[in-house]
Amino acid sequence: MQSSATPSIPHSVSAVPTCVAVYGHKCSASTAPCAMRLIRELLSVGIDVEFEEELFLHLQHDAASDAELLERVEVFSSCPRNARMAISLGGDGTFLRTVEKLGRQCLPVLGINTGRLGFLADVAASEIEHAVSQIASGSYEVAQRSLIAFEAPGISSSLYPFALNEVAVLKHDNSSLIEVETRVDGRLLTTYVADGLVVSTPTGSTGYALSAGGPILSPDSSTLCLAPVAPHSLTMRPVVLSDDVVLRLCVKSRTGRFLVALDGRSCSMEAGQEIVLRKADYSVQVVRMQDSDFFHTLRCKMMWGMDQRY
Repeated sequence: MQSSATPSIPHSVSAVPTCVAVYGHKCSASTAPCAMRLIRELLSVGIDVEFEEELFLHLQHDAASDAELLERVEVFSSCPRNARMAISLGGDGTFLRTVEKLGRQCLPVLGINTGRLGFLADVAASEIEHAVSQIASGSYEVAQRSLIAFEAPGISSSLYPFALNEVAVLKHDNSSLIEVETRVDGRLLTTYVADGLVVSTPTGSTGYALSAGGPILSPDSSTLCLAPVAPHSLTMRPVVLSDDVVLRLCVKSRTGRFLVALDGRSCSMEAGQEIVLRKADYSVQVVRMQDSDFFHTLRCKMMWGMDQRY
């Protein structure tokens, strides 16, 4: 059994990064002007900037870009050289891709939202100047967020086997229901007969798991949630477990195959293969502004608890 000693509560950080690595989504129309503002603000407070090559090339060909400003930016293709913090410029999907690209580098990651809702990327584009000011003064916090480690025979070496949000076991296309025999530390929990099963971290509880009827979990809770997708029985309800358990899933499917999606990255697997899920041996460091509050985010972005009668 794996230890759950990794802290999940935010702690104050006073170190000011000397260099920041910026990742982003090149397809967003708002990326270029936001990137220019971000570069300008970081350089103005003495923080060097490194840009992911793909995003940098997109900016070079964008009419909204400042060519002279881009000349002051370093470029990296795979790993940033000198960065002490990473900034994800986009939505939550971009944030998840940033986490995947960073892997075990364990750089603190700040999400600036140029997408839609934004729970991980919770700093609005209009707050770039304020965010950079707090980074430059060390007035921010870092929260340790747990990941799920995925193990299965024969998986591709190119697959990043960790999920910050969730691991989803799903049926193929419009095929019939699948059966997911689920064991917790070797003990049978149940066999889900459903379109799929979502195993989420507290971070992912406001994502796919929520749409499957799962609860909202506080980010600092050391838990996992199992939420069936369109179960064939009304008695099947989401289950919350301690995150130090080991889950073993065995899937039966009439088509002989099923899908596994790790934060949206999917792979096809043969029925009968055992999947093992456990808490990863490292965590993701998420940068939070000192005035950031999870429950305030719920109320504002999900209209959580809003009385619609008035």
